[in-house]
Amino acid sequence: MTERVDPAARILAIQVARIGDTLLVTPALRALKDACPQGRLAVLAHPKRHELLQGLPFIDELGAITAKTAWWRGRFGGKRWDYALVHGHDAPLLRYAARVAQRVIAFDQNDPALNKILWRTVAATTHPIHAVTEQLRLANELGVTARDTALAYAVSPAERVEARRWIDEHLPPGAFPLVGFQAASFPTKAYRDWPIESFAGLGEKIFAAYPNAHVLVLGGPESRAKATMLARQLGRATAVAGRFRLRQTAALLAHMHLYVGVDTGPTHLAGALRIPMVAMYHCRHRGKYLAPLQHEHLRIIEHPASDASCSTSSPMSEISIDQVWTHVQALLG
Repeated sequence: MTERVDPAARILAIQVARIGDTLLVTPALRALKDACPQGRLAVLAHPKRHELLQGLPFIDELGAITAKTAWWRGRFGGKRWDYALVHGHDAPLLRYAARVAQRVIAFDQNDPALNKILWRTVAATTHPIHAVTEQLRLANELGVTARDTALAYAVSPAERVEARRWIDEHLPPGAFPLVGFQAASFPTKAYRDWPIESFAGLGEKIFAAYPNAHVLVLGGPESRAKATMLARQLGRATAVAGRFRLRQTAALLAHMHLYVGVDTGPTHLAGALRIPMVAMYHCRHRGKYLAPLQHEHLRIIEHPASDASCSTSSPMSEISIDQVWTHVQALLG
């Protein structure tokens, strides 16, 4: 039976994941705080990703944890939290949660010993659902639902000013529109990448229609070479891949008039910032299950392959430049 959470409950949420999954849990966190306005919501995230959650008004405490550091934490001080929600399958995190919370909620661990320490287990779904809905299933065990399913991120005023200063100092005067290209996802999932040649062709169409446009080619350190090559092909472009910390990149994104990217962390970040965006998804990772929700300026492009014929060999080049350009025109117009 679903339990209705006390409005004064103290809740701990743990999500140790990559950029995308960290942002995908924000609607659930917002819903938890809405349900417990007199309570306290704490969040523990990966040390390299917890900064994504800084400044969010519905989080009362924010910290970092890993599976390695969890084993020695919470052994003194008793059970501080009424509930702990653990989004994942790391045994050390579950055991830590059991030490510090009266009741622990997590997905079924396929391990009877681990499931025994949980107050509630949430079974795997029998059919695909949106990732935000999936993350909300833990909160649902407390009778919590979400009216707002948009991803959340907060750029601080100081970060916004610093990003504006960098743009003014490093980009041509009057650059407009400012467009962000995210050409690469994880190296291990490069099949999700739209070809560099396609991004270059899209850039040519943008420059022809908007002579003062400028492109920032985004990405992490691992995609710096790819970003530099694309910037050189485009001409009126600047490669910033690997040059900025995560929150600095987010502040730059907040100043962009358009974002075009493949399925990866910065695409979730652009969605959380609610800037106009075109997002391309491979058939193995459908946008209907991953794209930002409640984003009125989002255009989703799905790979044309059917689920039955889809494989990692299905090339993203099957999404045409003209198809993306149509959406770009609509958003910039």
